[in-house]
Amino acid sequence: MIALLTRWLVFGEWRAHPWRALAAIAAIALGVGLGFAIDLINGAAFNEFSAAARSLTGQSDLQVRGAQPLFDEKVYPQLARHDGVVLANPVLDIDATIPGQRGALKILGIDLFRASALAPDLLGVPSADQPFDTLADDAIFLSPAAQDWLEVKVGDTLQLQNGTGTVSLRVAGGIVRARPGQRIAVMDIAAAQWRFERLGKLSRIDLKLATGVSRATFRRTLASQFPTLLVTENADLESRSANMSRAYRVNLNVLALVALFTGAFLVFSTQALSVLRRRSQFALLRVIGLTRGLLLRQVLLEGGLLGALGSLVGLVGGYVLAALALRFFGGDLGGGYFPGIRPSVQLNWTTAIIFFVLGTGIALLGSLAPALEAARAQPAPALKSGSEDVALSRLSTPWPALACLLLAALLTTLPPVFELPLFGYLAVALLLVGGIALMPRCAALVFAALSRRGQRQPVTMLALARLANAPNQASIALGGVLSSFSLMVAMAIMVSSFRVSVDDWLVQLLSANLYVRSATSGDTGAMKPAEQRLISALPGVERAEFLRTLPLTLDPARPAVALLARPIDAANPDRTLPLTEDVIDATQLPAGVLPLWASEAMLDLYGYRVGQQVTLPLGANAPPFKVVGVWRDYARQSGAVQIRLTDYQRLTGDLNVSDAALFFQPGVTTGQVIRDFRALPFGSAVEFSDPGEIRALSLKIFDRSFAVTYLLEVVAIVIGLFGVAATFSAQTLARAKEFGMLRHVGVTRRQILLVLGIEGGLLTGLGITVGFVLGWVISLVLIFIVNPQSFHWSMQLHMPWIMLGSVAGLLLVSSAATAVIAGSRAVAGDAIRAVREDW
Repeated sequence: MIALLTRWLVFGEWRAHPWRALAAIAAIALGVGLGFAIDLINGAAFNEFSAAARSLTGQSDLQVRGAQPLFDEKVYPQLARHDGVVLANPVLDIDATIPGQRGALKILGIDLFRASALAPDLLGVPSADQPFDTLADDAIFLSPAAQDWLEVKVGDTLQLQNGTGTVSLRVAGGIVRARPGQRIAVMDIAAAQWRFERLGKLSRIDLKLATGVSRATFRRTLASQFPTLLVTENADLESRSANMSRAYRVNLNVLALVALFTGAFLVFSTQALSVLRRRSQFALLRVIGLTRGLLLRQVLLEGGLLGALGSLVGLVGGYVLAALALRFFGGDLGGGYFPGIRPSVQLNWTTAIIFFVLGTGIALLGSLAPALEAARAQPAPALKSGSEDVALSRLSTPWPALACLLLAALLTTLPPVFELPLFGYLAVALLLVGGIALMPRCAALVFAALSRRGQRQPVTMLALARLANAPNQASIALGGVLSSFSLMVAMAIMVSSFRVSVDDWLVQLLSANLYVRSATSGDTGAMKPAEQRLISALPGVERAEFLRTLPLTLDPARPAVALLARPIDAANPDRTLPLTEDVIDATQLPAGVLPLWASEAMLDLYGYRVGQQVTLPLGANAPPFKVVGVWRDYARQSGAVQIRLTDYQRLTGDLNVSDAALFFQPGVTTGQVIRDFRALPFGSAVEFSDPGEIRALSLKIFDRSFAVTYLLEVVAIVIGLFGVAATFSAQTLARAKEFGMLRHVGVTRRQILLVLGIEGGLLTGLGITVGFVLGWVISLVLIFIVNPQSFHWSMQLHMPWIMLGSVAGLLLVSSAATAVIAGSRAVAGDAIRAVREDW
């Protein structure tokens, strides 16, 4: 009997109001689907990227690397003869610049005889008539993905850049095995050293240890014997890949859950209005013997079914969306962390179960308050009409909301957990819950104050009287508007602030008239001293400033730190660097100590502080550096340091540079300088960019990176409009008896619709006002807490007034129109029939 009653109540409600149930299911499905899809895409891309990286080290137990990209090969014989080492495999890793291509080709210089035992998949496959091509000095072997990308086949000649010149290599065959989409090439290590001017240099040495040798003990032994080298293993490589993209992946998942969070309020409004409409029915069931516990389970079951159905639909939709996104767009999602891979979606049942439980749990949480109200209601008062707003009186209690807001404020002071702003995320959630929970009290105060001012227009008077005397029902309608609009405001302010900060940073950074790069990608492009002198002597060039970039590995478990060596005026570093803090006068440093300027990320990741003395792996006898300033860097999340170019050249002996910034004499045009530059012997090998082009390209990349964020903002607004439509529709249908009574006393249908339009406009206006304040507060948390803890950079606050005003106006008009359209059905019936059940 109870099962029959349960089915009757559930399906009867859904048949009576199918669109409201479908809106709640769609909201949950959208949140679960987006979250599941993004998690699948990120997981597939990360796993494929990590697998591709592991495939390059073969079956090695340990890898020995330098802090700089290259180290002296003299250490190789020592490691090969070391006790406990069965096999040592030397590798030269080159990211070769390809003329006319944006990406770089990863070339592995290998020892054929060593690699065949340790990494056989990386061996080249020569043609049958030329079996010794694997040792030839002009042969290169390409993976299938590399051949497709470069549009070459076996026997073709491949042109690669080295310095400002080119290296011609013959495509001699393919590779034994490469992962799908993996663009790599292999060649003989001696040939690679010679062709790319890296004689005597290695990138790493892969070690295979003897059976029974403890990897951890041997690693510590090598670290003590070779203090200038880094001893790593595959776990460090995976940790490095995870650290590189973790903040980006987590933030995307959190943003995707915004839709699910908004959907929870839609479920709450759906269930709350359903309970209010059936209040007398539930009271009658209580009278004839239904217990409170059964009634509580009934309402929770209805909400749980909405969540379960929405979660199932969302999981299927998320899987399809992830498969399509990986098929047509790859796994990058705009972040640029996983280039050159071709991942495929893999269903993770654990993740699917988590998202299913999350979606269902969110729906149950949204149904909890209505379920408790239905179970606690006294049958006698509930049987009478007009007690609906009294049933929601508990919502007007402000203390839980104030407690949430206070706790959110306290959480913003806590540090990150595992370098993630978990407390910041929790603070945002508590701000939303607290702000929405305050709406009943806020609505009562605002609308009561407006009604006391007195209104001569009867239509306005009726609208204000309704809102002032039933603020708790009004707050249900405000929940969806407030949650979606406040989140949209917060994300819009955050993205706009970030974009404006990046734009201002670029304007300050790009002070030269023309920028010259030896290569847009890869590490084989460079300009030698003789070429630098020719550039400085170009007609119309007042001065040329050169830049050398170099990756430095300070922690094997983290991505490399960028070292930038450039001319910096120690007395006035702010002319070159966008400094963020007070600086130490670099001209007053003691003898033997060199100045260093660290990016903001170095403070969080490596604990750098202004005035701190640090060391950089720039040689065995490198002097100490002192951090004399901190600069803002939006280009390198993993950290960067800048030193003077003269200091770098003196310490390393490396006189090559990768970039040049040209400052023109008065009256000289960019076209004139580029024309003269092209006449130089190496003029065709470099790329030119003026500050406007670099700025436009950087902002284009920025917008592409935040494309998913823009999509989620639209989703939040759509869900908010769904909630407004469903809530107003349900409320107007539930007020059919009220409208019938108004019709009896002479109020026309047109006037009732006008009342509904005014109510919708006033409710949405209040929701927009409070949502703007709440969104602004949340944006402060995102800008000054979440972003610095996630990406380790700061930004300035910027308000996108035009965008916010446009969305607010659209939401206001849509809500008022929705209220009128929903009300037209409620007033369409006969006035006598509408009040026949009223007591």
